[in-house]
Amino acid sequence: MVMATRRALHFVFKVGNRFQTARFYRDVLGMKILRHEEFEEGCKATCNGPYDGKWSKTMVGFGPEDDHFVAELTYNYGIGDYKLGNDFLGITLASSQAVSNARKLEWPLSEVAEGVFETEAPGGYKFYLQNRSPPQSDPVLKVTLAVSDLQKSLNYWSNLLGMKIYEKDEEKQKALLGYADNQCRLELQAIQGAVDHAAAFGRIAFSCPQKELPDLEDLMKRENQKILTPLVSLDTPGKATVQVVILADPDGHEICFVGDEAFRELSKMDPEGSKLLNDTAPLWFSRDSRKAPTFLH
Repeated sequence: MVMATRRALHFVFKVGNRFQTARFYRDVLGMKILRHEEFEEGCKATCNGPYDGKWSKTMVGFGPEDDHFVAELTYNYGIGDYKLGNDFLGITLASSQAVSNARKLEWPLSEVAEGVFETEAPGGYKFYLQNRSPPQSDPVLKVTLAVSDLQKSLNYWSNLLGMKIYEKDEEKQKALLGYADNQCRLELQAIQGAVDHAAAFGRIAFSCPQKELPDLEDLMKRENQKILTPLVSLDTPGKATVQVVILADPDGHEICFVGDEAFRELSKMDPEGSKLLNDTAPLWFSRDSRKAPTFLH
């Protein structure tokens, strides 16, 4: 069963320095700041991790969230770094522009295969840049997550969550899945030993028609799978309220499913996004161009 009505939306990263991080996504990768939101207290669905305080969310991507896979950068005020685990293995994108930007800015790159360069976002998150034009409108090709038992994970992601298996390599113990041909794929890569999420653990988000959310939750209950946050409504000041269910796969990877209709409303690009992020920058950051550029583009 392939759920053509489901969409891969974004990956959530916890970031310790949102300005250096935004600089990487914008100036190196070539993404745009799509929206920026500030919250006075922790998210009911722990979108910002297990923290109760003030936090912010900055969405960055190559285009509108309606048809691009984007990154959600969550910043918890007062937390400057997060210990990395072995759970997130990287995001791959096709962009010769990103490779050329990185070289120009002297951002560290290492060629790991012909025409494929590994680089790191602030915080140590890995990105793989293919030195070629994007094969589709969205340069983001896949998100790679570590799993401890490939078959068990495929059963979960394909049989329970309805993803199509595009490729499976028994020898290399990896598989490529997705909901539709034109969407960002999910790659599962088996590793030796347990998957350790440490403190930096992220979350991958998908949307589905809102009416499917209760059925999805019921299915996971019947199958004795982990539900981290049962169906709940999340408010964003001045924007649409969305419904979400947060699940965990057999290795504890967090998965958010959000009602598509309200999410399309919430995720509209905000022309003020860059300015809102800029407004939270410390004065020295905006003034001193040697530290990093400001973000108003």
